[in-house]
Amino acid sequence: MLDIEVIEDPAAAEASLDPIRTRILRELAEPASATQLAAKVGLPRQKVNYHLKALERHGLVELVEERKKGNVTERIVRATAASYLISPVALASVAPDPRRFADRFSAFWLLALAARTVQEMGKLIAGAAAAKKKLASFAIDGEITFRTAAERAAFAEELGVAVTRLVDKYHDGGSGASAGGGRKHRLVVVLHPALKASPSDKAAEKDQGND
Repeated sequence: MLDIEVIEDPAAAEASLDPIRTRILRELAEPASATQLAAKVGLPRQKVNYHLKALERHGLVELVEERKKGNVTERIVRATAASYLISPVALASVAPDPRRFADRFSAFWLLALAARTVQEMGKLIAGAAAAKKKLASFAIDGEITFRTAAERAAFAEELGVAVTRLVDKYHDGGSGASAGGGRKHRLVVVLHPALKASPSDKAAEKDQGND
């Protein structure tokens, strides 16, 4: 089972968005039969079977084993991943294109870059899994508080300079990749306001602090 599976097929994306099927996928983090699932989701086994066949047809559910129970064969299945993410490829004709914006201060460009990251990483993860190889990647995630907009702008400017300096230092500007040497990597650095916590989020954080 993958940690995250990126869905590219439009039909598979549509199947995964059905609320009942989403619930089934969540329950199938652990292998189960249609009978076991029916008890968990509160639906007749026949209806669960219908949804399972649709999910299996689109590669979102896989067979784990078959068990003989008298004259009946019970199928044990599970989700192919713990989580799912729909790739912009599923909406190819209207997917955002980073080349349309190319403005480092544009929130829409940031969103287009994020969409491209999902698309490219989905393909890379699938390729690495098929080749049974590890995928080299690196990410930093954190939060920073700025006292003023001027300080935020200054930070962004210094960050851009520092990244440019590192790129100039390590980038192979020759024909290394085409000659079978180095491999091209994608570098994306983003900075955006953090979402404000909702009252429910704040209550959950308070409860965790009291544990």
